[in-house]
Amino acid sequence: MKKLILVLLVVALAAFLLVGCIPVTPGEGEEGEGEAGVTVAIEGAVVIDGKTYVSGGIHDVIVTFPAPVAGYADGVLTFCTGDYSKSKDDMLPELDFVLFPDATKKIWTGSVDFGYYIMSECCASYIEIYAGECVDVACIWFPVIVDSEPPDATVEVCLDDCTCAGCELVFSSPTEEYPCDPDELLCGDDCSGLASWSIDIYDVYPFDECCDVPCVEPIESDSGVCPIDFTTSCLTTTEEPAYVVVTLVDKVGNSTKFGATITFNPDTCDTMTFVEWPADECVDTADFIYCPDFD
Repeated sequence: MKKLILVLLVVALAAFLLVGCIPVTPGEGEEGEGEAGVTVAIEGAVVIDGKTYVSGGIHDVIVTFPAPVAGYADGVLTFCTGDYSKSKDDMLPELDFVLFPDATKKIWTGSVDFGYYIMSECCASYIEIYAGECVDVACIWFPVIVDSEPPDATVEVCLDDCTCAGCELVFSSPTEEYPCDPDELLCGDDCSGLASWSIDIYDVYPFDECCDVPCVEPIESDSGVCPIDFTTSCLTTTEEPAYVVVTLVDKVGNSTKFGATITFNPDTCDTMTFVEWPADECVDTADFIYCPDFD
């Protein structure tokens, strides 16, 4: 009889383990994966230097268990305090979110607003998954850095002579020099990091009828990663100024866009002025400066 009871206890323990109800943290290099085989995929998330980043806002969360889950599964997102080195027990109050199973009850899907409550534009939350009968113990939990901050850059504008006719517009990233601290390149993103910049030049104002996407084709374009470095071909027009649009995108998909109207003398290439566009529904606040030759 004692042997039968012991066998039944072993079987019950094995069934408990199969639903992935062991508190685990992600394995090294596998954010969201633990010893029990529970994996968590967050739509739009990226891993940078071993840390998971996601933009603020609503994202789908897909949880995969190694075996069907008996009962239910749900998730918890702690409020974003910005100090992910704390114990998860010390975090601020939590936001629950519902997970729905597929037919196998192995894959559960839901969504949660990572920008629901943030202490700063680059802060950290814990995401926790509960399942089966282990309602008081998280099957898996790990930190996520929420990047709600758009990227930024200062764009320096200069004008150079062409060999034959016209002028080249030169766009670059300036560096702010500090006597005692390291110099700062004015191009980037302080949270997830800048993924790309692009500059488009038009011969007409591009947002007369469109906003998110200009309705006209640019006459010049370039793109890259920090620092900004773009020299146009020779521009000779005297009838219309150049309309410049700068777009910045960070590594979790936040973006910013700003513009300016640039007027110059194509015969002498010695005078240039720009008028920054005010922030509205089409563009954000601009940040252009003249290069030292035009201060």
